[in-house]
Amino acid sequence: MSVPLDARAAALINARPGELRAALAGFGLFFCLFSGYFMLRPIRESMGIQGGVDNLQWLFTATFLAMLVAVPLFAWLNSRVARIHYIDWVYGFFCINLLLFAGLFFLLRDSIWLARVFYVWISVYNLFVVSVAWSLMADVFDAPQARRLFAFIAAGASVGGLVGPALSALLVGMLGQFGLMLLAALLLAAAVALKHQLMAWREVHGAGRPGAERAENPRRPVVGNPFSGLTRVLGSTYLLGIAAFVLLLTTASTFLYFEQARLVAELFPDRAEQVRVFGAIDFVVQAGALLSQLFITGRIAQRLGVRMLLAAVPVSVCLGFIGLALAPTFAVLAAVMIVRRIGEYAFVRPGREMLFAPLDAESKYKAKNFIDTVVYRGGDALSGWAKSLLDTLGHGAVLIAIVGAACAAVWGVLGWYLGGRADRGKAEQVNAGD
Repeated sequence: MSVPLDARAAALINARPGELRAALAGFGLFFCLFSGYFMLRPIRESMGIQGGVDNLQWLFTATFLAMLVAVPLFAWLNSRVARIHYIDWVYGFFCINLLLFAGLFFLLRDSIWLARVFYVWISVYNLFVVSVAWSLMADVFDAPQARRLFAFIAAGASVGGLVGPALSALLVGMLGQFGLMLLAALLLAAAVALKHQLMAWREVHGAGRPGAERAENPRRPVVGNPFSGLTRVLGSTYLLGIAAFVLLLTTASTFLYFEQARLVAELFPDRAEQVRVFGAIDFVVQAGALLSQLFITGRIAQRLGVRMLLAAVPVSVCLGFIGLALAPTFAVLAAVMIVRRIGEYAFVRPGREMLFAPLDAESKYKAKNFIDTVVYRGGDALSGWAKSLLDTLGHGAVLIAIVGAACAAVWGVLGWYLGGRADRGKAEQVNAGD
């Protein structure tokens, strides 16, 4: 007796009956988001260098300040717009932004201030659209579904991350920056259509199905005020732990990012060559992340638990920093950057999102958004200035690597603790003020 094709496909991604369509929609949504973003990412990296490598900490600080303004505004919107329509408003706003930037780059393509504004804006854009997308996934799927399906859904981001740089390299000569931004806006609109499919599925098979725990009505706004994300985090040791985990992640990432920018500026002075180098690194990262998500992540989550997803990458990064201290070259740095980014996409990000799946809507949308944006970009800004301070002390990349290794070690310990709580099913205590 032959097995239907959809049943075989569901078994391949560890989905149960009725879950395949939603898993594919989630995969497609992240594919659209990351294809659009990674088409623009090489442009952002080149613009960061155009503004001056020594000024990157100022761009990171400006991004953090922009987050401080944006997060309360989006939280206010979240408190007044039905949850089922919230993403429509957020993604619609960013679509309009992309169209405006397309026009500005068409008219002012060589403006250094436009380059700096775009760098800050796309850093805000990326975190917001991805954070809101994961809030949606945590809202649509319950905790057991998340453990089984989030790795496959995250693979959509990796496929998009492969397609995006390829499209950028192929089309930038034909369409220019103007055309790439228009295409990114179209992909963002497609993500909105997939979001509607997911919310419809939620009511029948997902977290909103009859009898499911925390089946909060998505046709109502999320409770709270514009600052309830902050107060929610401060009132919970569990959410504070996640915030600290993100701060340590950004510290390790920023130290590596600044060194990458410095070495690329020294070795590849031509702007087009810089775009190609960043695009090549992005391609390798997304290919490695995709293979890991399809064949490794789910098995680790089921057999070894969330703690292994959250601790393995920090340990690898710690070892990478030690290697960088011994051999501070671009080849070693690129290898550590690739391992860190593959690990973040394939292991850390799905594992981190699993921590939110059992929580209530206010934690999934407002607290999570605060952590993913303000805490994340605040960590970028603080670690950027910390690196600048360490540079003034001398010793070059060696001192940076030693401090980075220490931060990564603490990051790994915290990841093991948080993952252990999720594996033991204690995350629900967050709603009781734990």
